[in-house]
Amino acid sequence: MNSGTTIFAQLMDFLPFTTFQRCVARYRGDYKLKSFSCWDQYLCMAFAQLTYRESLRDIEACLRAQQPKLYHLGIRGKVSRNTLAHANEERDWRIYADFAQVLIKRARSLYLQEQFGVTLDQTVYALDATTIDLCLALFPWATFKQQKAGVKLHTLLDLRGNIPTVVTITDASVHEATVLEQLAFEAGAFYLMDRAYLDYASLYRLHLAGAFFVTRAKKNSRFRRLHSRPVDRATGVFCDQVVALHHHRPRKYYPAHLRRISYYDAATEHRLVFLTNNFTLPPLLIAQLYRCRWQVELFFKWIKQHLRIKKFFGTTENALKTQIWIAISVYVLVAIVKKELQLDDASLYRILQILSVTLFEKTPIFAALSSSNYNPLMDHDPKQLILFD
Repeated sequence: MNSGTTIFAQLMDFLPFTTFQRCVARYRGDYKLKSFSCWDQYLCMAFAQLTYRESLRDIEACLRAQQPKLYHLGIRGKVSRNTLAHANEERDWRIYADFAQVLIKRARSLYLQEQFGVTLDQTVYALDATTIDLCLALFPWATFKQQKAGVKLHTLLDLRGNIPTVVTITDASVHEATVLEQLAFEAGAFYLMDRAYLDYASLYRLHLAGAFFVTRAKKNSRFRRLHSRPVDRATGVFCDQVVALHHHRPRKYYPAHLRRISYYDAATEHRLVFLTNNFTLPPLLIAQLYRCRWQVELFFKWIKQHLRIKKFFGTTENALKTQIWIAISVYVLVAIVKKELQLDDASLYRILQILSVTLFEKTPIFAALSSSNYNPLMDHDPKQLILFD
């Protein structure tokens, strides 16, 4: 890597520029633009993510302070607060959503053999949603309660590498289960979901697609036991049953049999009841699989702590979605860099922290991110959430 190039420029070299330009052309993002292209916009927003900028004025001040270096960073247009605000509001957010999907596909191929805590050959996804609260006065279009505003981030996370494969941004009032209707299920894959996704019609469609689900039963769920399997209660498994839905209405939506597993978690002292359409895996492995669903919760907490999606640089729906998708693409980009540079001992948190203070330095990126003075114990701060250990 050229030691005369800034680390930010070296990092952006991992991005497929030609593919980005195709995404821009698809939505005519640069139509009639004389300066400050969509690529300039992306680089400024990526800089904001990597250096934890808090506002457009903050971005403008920091980049103008490095004015002689902007050309070498790849930024050709003049950076100003008004220009960036206008770009976020007017340029189609789907440009950055499509580009993020390209990076996601590349990252998934790199983490194909990554372990996630359970020995299983199939792909395992965790599906969940989180609400991002917004100021009602600034985001009146996102009203979902009388005095509250917000959007909901629905994410399907591939547990091999914790890569978000499907991300949908909706009004906060949209129920989680409705996202199931939009998913194309992968045959043979496992989908881990909490009780909010217990929609029998969608689960039966998943079942017919040849995929498997693991979810929890609701307290008011009623089943008709067909037969029980022997279990070892010393493992925490209380029962392993083949059941059918008891009431006629839910049975109309899910006419097939289900597997009901009752498990006692000694760590939390809770008794959990799991439902699945997989009848071959051991019951304890089903319980361990569901525990892996917590990775999607950690993903949400992680990006809220370390990427700029809690403070938005614009108040329109387009600006908000643009910022979220660029944040996701930066997250995936750093995951790609970690794998391609073989930084196995470095966590994603550490990589981002180093990048935040070295972007303008002219040193090989591998040397900067793989310092021999690094102590792995420094990353195990219990107050931090580390995804890529």
